[in-house]
Amino acid sequence: MSASSPSPTSLPPLNARALLLALLITGIWGVNFVVIKWSVADAPPLLVAALRFALAALPAVLFVPRPQMPARLLWGYGLAVGVVQFGLLYLAIGLGMSAGLGSLLMQMQAFFTALLAARFLGERVQPWQVAGITLAFAGMGVIGALSGGDLTLLSLGLTLAAALGWAVSNLIVRASGGANMFSLVVWSALIPPIPLTILAGLVDGWDAVTRTLTQSGAGFWAAVLFMGLGNTVLGFGVWAALIQRHGAARVAPLSLLVPVFGLIASALVYQEAFPPGKAIGAALVFAGLILHVFGGRWWHRAGQRTPAA
Repeated sequence: MSASSPSPTSLPPLNARALLLALLITGIWGVNFVVIKWSVADAPPLLVAALRFALAALPAVLFVPRPQMPARLLWGYGLAVGVVQFGLLYLAIGLGMSAGLGSLLMQMQAFFTALLAARFLGERVQPWQVAGITLAFAGMGVIGALSGGDLTLLSLGLTLAAALGWAVSNLIVRASGGANMFSLVVWSALIPPIPLTILAGLVDGWDAVTRTLTQSGAGFWAAVLFMGLGNTVLGFGVWAALIQRHGAARVAPLSLLVPVFGLIASALVYQEAFPPGKAIGAALVFAGLILHVFGGRWWHRAGQRTPAA
């Protein structure tokens, strides 16, 4: 740690204002899954994703400095997040993945990140992470085997591939040498719109693309505006500021509230019901997430209570 970098203990704890901001952002991110599901109902999913990133990039790039990182990493991040993570997520939701379950399954990125970091960065997977990964993948197996016909293996596979894209972007962030996250989010948003639009034309046809762009109503464009500005620019901007001021260790675990808000919003808007298969699987995935995030604290506390031989 450099002399100019504050130590974690010197950072101020989360006060009421910071906590409320964090709750607001996690709420926006959770509700966003419902907005995605509504917006792709009558529009090419990949085109909706393209429009989301176009609005996130413009006109923000005119006012936000370019992140200090190699171009290949900027492009890699833009493709991993825009085309793989959100492109596949929008496709999965368009194919029937529920908003609530999608918000939970995307958190598999935490486990994929740990596994990729172990493979490519030489980081050790800790015992509590192994336990969390085991629980989460057991939950995935239950969801796939027992959830019934309302969830196809294709939409499940696309969602997991989207989570893997998120994990790849996490490793790119680590390789960027501490680039400003808000700048990275804004400038990388310039990259996905063109490939996503081309893919939308190939998958759904150019007539559907043209119809969406020329005949969509105000509600559709309001949804795109929410996803591009509210969810992406405002969300990541405030989140980055909270982490910078209060530290990742204090702020990052609050992202576990995203699937909570997503499940609640989906239940309210779409009356999403969880049959036993999905409920058991979702509980196992969430338990695995909790263990992955907080297991280190419990592990070390248990070690401290154990008397030396």
